Amino acid sequence: MKRFLAILLAVVLVAGLFAACSGKTGGEKKEALKVGFIFLHDENSTYDKNFLEAAKAACEELGAEPVFKTNIDESSACYDAAADLVDQGCVAVFADSFGHEDFMIQAAKEFPDVQFCHATGTKAHTEGLANYHNAFASIYEGRYLAGVAAGMKLNELKEAGKLKGDVPKMGYVGAFTYAEVISGYTSFYLGAKSVCPDVVMDVQFTGSWYDETAEKEAAQTLINRNVDLISQHADSMGAPTACETAGIPNVSYNGSTAVACPNTFIVSSRINWAPYMKYMIECTRDGKAIDADWTGTLATESVLLTEVNEQAAAKDTQAKIDEVKKEIEAGTVKVFDTAKDNYITVDGKKVESYKADVDSDADYTPDTEVIKDGQFMESSFRSAPYFDLKIDGISLLNTKF
Repeated sequence: MKRFLAILLAVVLVAGLFAACSGKTGGEKKEALKVGFIFLHDENSTYDKNFLEAAKAACEELGAEPVFKTNIDESSACYDAAADLVDQGCVAVFADSFGHEDFMIQAAKEFPDVQFCHATGTKAHTEGLANYHNAFASIYEGRYLAGVAAGMKLNELKEAGKLKGDVPKMGYVGAFTYAEVISGYTSFYLGAKSVCPDVVMDVQFTGSWYDETAEKEAAQTLINRNVDLISQHADSMGAPTACETAGIPNVSYNGSTAVACPNTFIVSSRINWAPYMKYMIECTRDGKAIDADWTGTLATESVLLTEVNEQAAAKDTQAKIDEVKKEIEAGTVKVFDTAKDNYITVDGKKVESYKADVDSDADYTPDTEVIKDGQFMESSFRSAPYFDLKIDGISLLNTKF
């Protein structure tokens, strides 16, 4: 019996050695999960660079293989890119621009076994597809905090007698008159107003997410109107470099511009997409359902601010940002507080009721009451912004976009 067991053990050992030499052990490394990413531009766009870096970080952490498609415009080129990514073996595909949505939905319908995730989109909750999903973050909270930094700078200029006009005046370079942009510039303005009550703001639109020449020209238009500070929701270095040349304080977006603009850059807010991308990959890997609408927050570290540039910012700006951030997280400060006096008004009146276009259609038909418990409930009924109120204190210089 002992001899039989010894022979059996020898056979097992030899078999194991053979399997190891042929690369067929039970511990063989599985093939990495392939995940496709579609970007409107490339790393030269601050917007797309933010997504690219998040995708790389999430895939590296989870051992997934990223496949990138850059400079894919908002046309059928998006569908073609998505289909090609599926052909390459991607089990999930992510696109980063608003105009990609219809083409992502088309691909989702054609490839039901692949998960399609889309940033800034509005239709997942009404399409009802098990494999199509929207995601965004409460970036309005980050822009509000950036606005607080702007307001403190305006107060500093005011106290030093350096305002260009009678009241503190900001400028804002916006891409389009979409709710996403309106929500962003309004929350930025409200943050500034919370510490600098008499501030006003002009907004100049460019009609493009990324056009360095147009953004620089828009910033120059605002500078010519004697603004004291400029921020933006557009994706190039056009506005920040115009500010640096003119010596105008600047609050940028989607990343620090301190290296290129050391004398004027104050702070920047951005969405950190890594938490969502990890969530998307993990759900796909584990066969779990992905939320139709996912909204990241300050708490999930989906909304971040850069370090404050002390060379350009007002004294104690970082401490004030930290203080207000805690109040937002605690719920004691509400960005779109409609109950507070002299805060959000339209034609001098408080906004007590408002229907927004949450279930999107071509005519942007209002369909959902969004004022609840004394605040505008942004990104609660879907992830993408739907705040489109034109509030007092903000002047739109052009509206054709």
